Amino acid sequence: MYEEYWGLKEKPFENTPDPRFFYRSPQHEEALGRLLYVVREGKGAGMLTGVFGCGKTVLGRTLLKELENDVYKIGFITNPRLETTELLRMILHSLGRKNLPERKTEVLVALNELLVDNIRDGKKTILIIDEAHTIEEKGVFEEIRLLLNYQLENKFLLTLLLFGQPGLTEEIESNKPLLQRIAIRYNLNPLSLEETKKYVYHRLAIAAGDGSGLFDLKSLEKIYQYSGGIPRRINQICDMCLLIGFDKKKEKIDEEIIKEAMQV
Repeated sequence: MYEEYWGLKEKPFENTPDPRFFYRSPQHEEALGRLLYVVREGKGAGMLTGVFGCGKTVLGRTLLKELENDVYKIGFITNPRLETTELLRMILHSLGRKNLPERKTEVLVALNELLVDNIRDGKKTILIIDEAHTIEEKGVFEEIRLLLNYQLENKFLLTLLLFGQPGLTEEIESNKPLLQRIAIRYNLNPLSLEETKKYVYHRLAIAAGDGSGLFDLKSLEKIYQYSGGIPRRINQICDMCLLIGFDKKKEKIDEEIIKEAMQV
């Protein structure tokens, strides 16, 4: 709607996990590097936590993009709030199995066969469970842990990555056997003021090639103040600012626009 007015090729602040817009702040770069280490070294599991909207999912999508498709077989679970057998069936489906068994024992046998087949085909199996903090049944975490018992010649047949909000840490720490399998844990914090500015510039650059002049410095400080440095919230504020600025035929986004956006 407002793209042409601002000289944009596409909307820069959509809240979708598009790896093209992934902003590599120092901590996001470090988190990505550690997760890649877990995967490439064949560790049992890794865990990424952070508040809602801090960039966990887009980091996960970026991770997938960086992994060689011919080497890795990857499953990505976005809604793990299921009972145990249903989650296991979902995992099996995400890894490419089409005909899903109904009984839990049969699902586990099928999973084991799939993991072994992947190894024989020269592929490493990666399972990412996003929103893992939403898992309610204690037995689900235990079942996830048991998946890491699938080993061949002392090597894990599966690498598990758990993404979730900070409450996930407490849940995992209450399951000592699972905790011991997690090689690396990393928590994403909100962006700093300087990182927030660079984040906004980065997304504008991806959408337009150059958008550094659309927001003045005072407006960026206000965006940081209102968003708390949370990328999802930054996106929401900036998107509304560009819409209001378009309606008012402004040349750039200033403090007045920011204040109006916060009242919507």
